[in-house]
Amino acid sequence: MKLRFTASIAAVALAVTACATSPTGRNQVLLYSESQLAEMGDQAFSGMKEELKISNKAVQNSYVECVANAITAKVPSSVFDGTWEVVVFDDEQVNAFALPGGKIGVYTGLLNVAENQHQLAAVIGHEVGHVIAEHGNERMSQSTLINMGTQAAGAALAMNEVSQTAPIMAAIGLGLQVGVQLPFSRTHESEADVIGLQLMAMSGFDPRQSVNLWQNMDAASSGGRPLELLSTHPAPQTRISNLQANMNAAYTDYQASAYRPNCG
Repeated sequence: MKLRFTASIAAVALAVTACATSPTGRNQVLLYSESQLAEMGDQAFSGMKEELKISNKAVQNSYVECVANAITAKVPSSVFDGTWEVVVFDDEQVNAFALPGGKIGVYTGLLNVAENQHQLAAVIGHEVGHVIAEHGNERMSQSTLINMGTQAAGAALAMNEVSQTAPIMAAIGLGLQVGVQLPFSRTHESEADVIGLQLMAMSGFDPRQSVNLWQNMDAASSGGRPLELLSTHPAPQTRISNLQANMNAAYTDYQASAYRPNCG
């Protein structure tokens, strides 16, 4: 009875009623304030600037800043109303990121895969989409709730004097990761793709190039991806299908935009 009761408490903790709604209409649990997230983002970004080499190539930096500035100009002031800080890191990683508090980082390795300003805008729009949808807050909130649940399960096993608790707790951990955490992350990635697609289109970048970008990403990965079931990111073809399903609306926004960036 104790085991059943404690497990019920954990289930309730993991199924807390959502207290927010994402830009795409999805329910969210957000436990942290905007100021807390901004402070964390600032600390993380400062640490990266100290640890990683920053590009000193003026033309390259101006190109990235031009694309990023066009994207962030369309970000609602409710998300961030200051000047976004954009840094290009001299690193071969094919990656970029955006953090709460108006921080954007782009690795030079990405510029070898994103062949033009439109494809770079697709990546930056996607990363800024994570910030707009408060995915960082949601992930940390989810982790907090999961920790509450696993601690409750561990306490229940101890109270009921269940032997060999380690394998059981390991199984619970794997179940939570595959059943809750990883799908949630894939949901975030798909949602950021849709937000980023709209953002790049409104900023005057051709949204059709987002499909070309992910084709390039797929080719650059050389088949080294894990199975989608155990991956935090959707497979490239899944992302392409998601983008294509939202392309008509994005292309309409692109045609309606009078601005056409010329970043190079």
